[in-house]
Amino acid sequence: MSATSPGSSSHSVTIDGLELAYLAAGLDNDGPLAVCLHGFPDSAHTWRHLLPRLADAGYRAVAPFLRGYAPSAVPADGRFQTAASALDVIGLHGALGGDSRAVIIGHDWGSIITNIAAAHRPDLWSKVVMSAVPPGNAVGMAFVTNLAQIKRSWYMFFFQHPLADMVVGANDLAYIDMLWNDWSPGFDATEELALLKPSLRDPANLQAALGYYRATIGAGYNDPALQDVQAKSNVIPSQPLLYLHG
Repeated sequence: MSATSPGSSSHSVTIDGLELAYLAAGLDNDGPLAVCLHGFPDSAHTWRHLLPRLADAGYRAVAPFLRGYAPSAVPADGRFQTAASALDVIGLHGALGGDSRAVIIGHDWGSIITNIAAAHRPDLWSKVVMSAVPPGNAVGMAFVTNLAQIKRSWYMFFFQHPLADMVVGANDLAYIDMLWNDWSPGFDATEELALLKPSLRDPANLQAALGYYRATIGAGYNDPALQDVQAKSNVIPSQPLLYLHG
């Protein structure tokens, strides 16, 4: 089980045969469920400062490690479409006794997963918060029309090459250090990196994390059964939505 951040506790639950680990705060509260979803290169620990604050506000706050990110299991079916993770989150909502008051919060991949889960099951989520990746099809359009965005997203295209597994994993994930240094210049990411690297050190977990990119813009496996759910990534959720970018 992953190390626990101060103010939260570690748990796990099995959703449709897949073990998902999650951090939680305020589970004894009787308020709404708040689900926080991380992206790449990150882990559930990215929410370690927010979870206790949500708990103090009365929420039952949880942050799962996405499928494939240790200590969550690597799915045997190889499904890394964001729709698969959205269904995981919907299953987590049910397993934790969530109701229609629940709030869903996402960053990066977590933002896309949030969009899908909220649009697919609007009856489960009263409010939506997304960050770094805007709602609807804005990112997809940017890949076609915005050369600056294509340049910033160079790593996504590199991840399509089989060599990426070796390069990203080399020297204790030094590639991840580089991304953090490039994206957050001047920020001391020592603690962040120490917390997230255990989720990616095992080659199977790293391959899973890269699998999200391969399923989204490459030749990675896409389950046709998830097509309708995946299409919800292009639908702006109908609930009150806060988008943060910076």
